[in-house]
Amino acid sequence: MIVDVRPAGTSALLVTFGTLADVVAFHGGLTRAALPGVTEVVSGARTLLVRFDPARTDARSLRGRLDDVVPVAAGARADDDPVVVPVTYDGEDLDAVAATTGMTTDELVAWHTGQVWTSAFCGFAPGFSYLTGTAPSLDLARRDTSRTAVPSGSVALAGEFSAVYPRTSPGGWQLIGRTSVPMWSLDRDPPALAPAGTRLRFVAADRA
Repeated sequence: MIVDVRPAGTSALLVTFGTLADVVAFHGGLTRAALPGVTEVVSGARTLLVRFDPARTDARSLRGRLDDVVPVAAGARADDDPVVVPVTYDGEDLDAVAATTGMTTDELVAWHTGQVWTSAFCGFAPGFSYLTGTAPSLDLARRDTSRTAVPSGSVALAGEFSAVYPRTSPGGWQLIGRTSVPMWSLDRDPPALAPAGTRLRFVAADRA
């Protein structure tokens, strides 16, 4: 699973994996293991940056402990309840996405709401979580032309991911709905609703 481990400065290790699924599974195992001295884990598409307190551990000791981490697949986790995000499924691209995938709009909504999503990593904008699901991916292409302003709260699909735009911003993902749940708020700790490792379930607003 681990492809490479190398120092990142004097108080972190950069761990590289072969697939995003490996990153998500190892992140889950690392969180469960609660290794002594680890202060922060930052996820990427193929990497985990593991920060540590040099007063409590060192790079060599931590490297050895990483070999003992048991990965936990996102679909196998049962130690926390998913965050529920109500969605109104009326996005501008909903009909086009359904047609592209050979589904009806009801079937597309059922696919989106009928699985548990896990935040694989965050990027693009504060609170923007790249979510991977437990159902087979649609591997959906981005729009040919990006929008100059995607409204805050837009629920979208692209590639193997789903996401919620935390604020109005440019974007080329396919919009299938909207939610009033804030993905980023400085009144929360942490401000992001779905930091890496968080599980979510989307629910049709009229059924929430």
